[in-house]
Amino acid sequence: MRQRLLPPGVKPRFTLGNIVMTAQAFKKLPVEDVSAAIGRHAECDWGNLCSPDWELMNEAVEKGGRIWSAHCDRNETTFWIITEADRSATTVLLPADY
Repeated sequence: MRQRLLPPGVKPRFTLGNIVMTAQAFKKLPVEDVSAAIGRHAECDWGNLCSPDWELMNEAVEKGGRIWSAHCDRNETTFWIITEADRSATTVLLPADY
């Protein structure tokens, strides 16, 4: 069964494309935590990025470019969400997957 990763009621501020997860992220991360983080990402909350990176991501939303955010799950496992510059896909991955 395919699970919807974008939480209900979230209105993305940019196109996410197909939302996918790497195999390792799928095995390790609670889907509820991933879903919540994707909602934040879609609403331009970049999570655990530093201030200069927040500015870069806001600019990428406005002018185009790759968009990423960093989050932690309930077990403090860091994961990233990356939306491609062409907005064709958004990928959830662990740093080791990059």
